[in-house]
Amino acid sequence: MKYKLILIFSVFVITKSISQETKQSFSLQEAIAYALENNRIAKNAERDIEAAYQKKWETTATGLPQISAKLDYQNFLKQQVSLIPAEFFGGNRGEFQAVTFGTKQSANAFATINQKIFDGSYLVGLQSAKVYLQISKNAKEKTDLEVRKAVIDAYGNVLLTEESIKILERNIETLEKNLFETTKIYENGLGEQENVEQLQITLSGVKSNLSNVSRLKTLAYQMLNITLGLDLKSNTVLTDSLESLTAKNISLSLLDADEYVENTIDYKIAENNKKSKELLLKLEKSKGLPTLNAFLNGGYSAFSENFDFTNSDNKWYGSSLFGVSLNVPIFSSLGRSAATQQAKINLDKAEDDLLETHQKLQLQIASAKSDYQFAIEEYQNKKQNLNLAERIETKNETKFFEGIGSSFELRQAQTQLYSAQQEFLQAMLDVINKKAALETVLNAINN
Repeated sequence: MKYKLILIFSVFVITKSISQETKQSFSLQEAIAYALENNRIAKNAERDIEAAYQKKWETTATGLPQISAKLDYQNFLKQQVSLIPAEFFGGNRGEFQAVTFGTKQSANAFATINQKIFDGSYLVGLQSAKVYLQISKNAKEKTDLEVRKAVIDAYGNVLLTEESIKILERNIETLEKNLFETTKIYENGLGEQENVEQLQITLSGVKSNLSNVSRLKTLAYQMLNITLGLDLKSNTVLTDSLESLTAKNISLSLLDADEYVENTIDYKIAENNKKSKELLLKLEKSKGLPTLNAFLNGGYSAFSENFDFTNSDNKWYGSSLFGVSLNVPIFSSLGRSAATQQAKINLDKAEDDLLETHQKLQLQIASAKSDYQFAIEEYQNKKQNLNLAERIETKNETKFFEGIGSSFELRQAQTQLYSAQQEFLQAMLDVINKKAALETVLNAINN
């Protein structure tokens, strides 16, 4: 029995230590930093940048010397026969002699160097690779902004459920106390049954709400874990409170931030789209230019009736060749012209898209500022309303137990208080989220 207790205790200690090791605590800023490193979407965006670097080198390498080697071995199972006039061998005129040329087996080993001298499409390709790399970097920047905003939303939702549960539990504690006292009053014949029933209805509704919020809390933590790049069921602890984050996120100076649209990531993406369309137009035009390539090859060949090419006595015959190839496009039945016009049309569309993006971003910034300012105003308003609702509920509770107020009036005051509590929590969350939305559209995450 003693050994069983020791074993059970050891298992408990090990399990406890493992659970403590897997617990991770995050402030909001720590959560954002962790997500930018571990969020799966953010990691893939980083991989896209690395792939773009490799693509850039791949494009560059096509204009550098290309070396290839080739080894051929041939064995005629039956050699080709040629007919030669028989008179060459002393035969009769008009007759032919069947002969075979060459050996039955042969081996060839060659190496070739190819080098572009001029190719307009290659020059455009180099420029395109740089733009492609910049597009990947912009995509990473946008992804980071979106991940940051998603972390703030998820973090805030967890805090909202935590605070909601605390408030609901306090409300239930107060209601149960009131119900107990009211029941005693009724049992002593000094109150009405309706008073008890009104409190029972209110208590039942609050308990149901608590059960729902408790379930939402689990989902909120799981959503946060996914956003952070953690396992779904990780034991995550948040060190910031909803109230402290709200205070930190009230920044009126952000409302006066410069609306420099060109600094926003969406504008940069639209601008890069326009650059890519410009390069596609240049590419179509470059297809009408001549291309000039050079090559140099060299190798050895050996011939034999039997497979003895590895024999040092077998003679190998060397050869080499240098050449230049000039390709001049002359007429494509207007195919190149049509492709160029298509590229020009796409460029015109990209220019209009850039202008529209500029105007939309101006509107989005103005709207985000308005939403953020309204969120601050609502927070201050809901805070005042909560104080008023608390005083009204306290007065009605006092009047009720003094016998000068009805249970219906008390229930109305309680319902108003509970609504004010939730509205105040939502107002705090809105301040945090609306500030994050404004920072995202302004690309001003350090404000």
